[in-house]
Amino acid sequence: SEFLAGVGGRLVEEEIDILVSTVDTYQDEIAAYRRAAASQKVDAFILHSPRLHDERAELLMDLKIPFVLHGRTNVSAPVAWLDIDNTGAIERATSHLLDLGHRRIALLNGVRGRTFAEHRELGYLAALSARGVAFDPALMGNSAFTDEVAFRMAQAMLELKPRPTAFLAGSMMTALGVFRAIRQAGLALGTDVSMIAHDDVFPYLNADNMYPTMSTTRSSIRQAGVRVAELILQILAGKPAGDVHELWPVELVLRESSGPAPDR
Repeated sequence: SEFLAGVGGRLVEEEIDILVSTVDTYQDEIAAYRRAAASQKVDAFILHSPRLHDERAELLMDLKIPFVLHGRTNVSAPVAWLDIDNTGAIERATSHLLDLGHRRIALLNGVRGRTFAEHRELGYLAALSARGVAFDPALMGNSAFTDEVAFRMAQAMLELKPRPTAFLAGSMMTALGVFRAIRQAGLALGTDVSMIAHDDVFPYLNADNMYPTMSTTRSSIRQAGVRVAELILQILAGKPAGDVHELWPVELVLRESSGPAPDR
């Protein structure tokens, strides 16, 4: 992934290798951490996409092994982390759609329980509440970021009466599925239905190359990987984990896919 490319590219400069384990279940992942720690061949860990209550972080604290979170988790002890402002990003994107007259705004979010997804939901709900717009649970979807799942969720939402006039897509892959559902419904993106997607800045999926061009909240996941690697180096050099906290702002880039609500 782009995140691993960023991590690996930075650590190779220090002649440090990274070890990647593939697992099928969360419990398999916990077991892999235990094996790696027992081998005494691992100096530190990077925990990606943490949960609100992350057993991995608690385990590594118990084992007294350094780690950095890419994201955040609700643990009482001081931990090192780098995160993007998911709450602020989605609150700003939702507010922009509300400014355009949209009141039926759907959020296709990540898997429930993942901290980033919970933070995005908070931003969405805060923006609706600030404008006095009632939250409709039928306009909220949680899933892995795949175009097929997004297509099915968006398809069902577009059959609602009244249907959503705008979508917030949790990833560019999600946006592809939503776009397909919009076209299948005979609607036009940017006029009949608007969309803002989150863009991790993948080189193979460029928002400027889509038609119409895609409005996005943008933050480079590769650069996050580079910075997390640098934070790991700081931790290994003795910097206290409680002093390693970075919250990155997220850019809102407006393009052709977001326009006024159709009844405005």
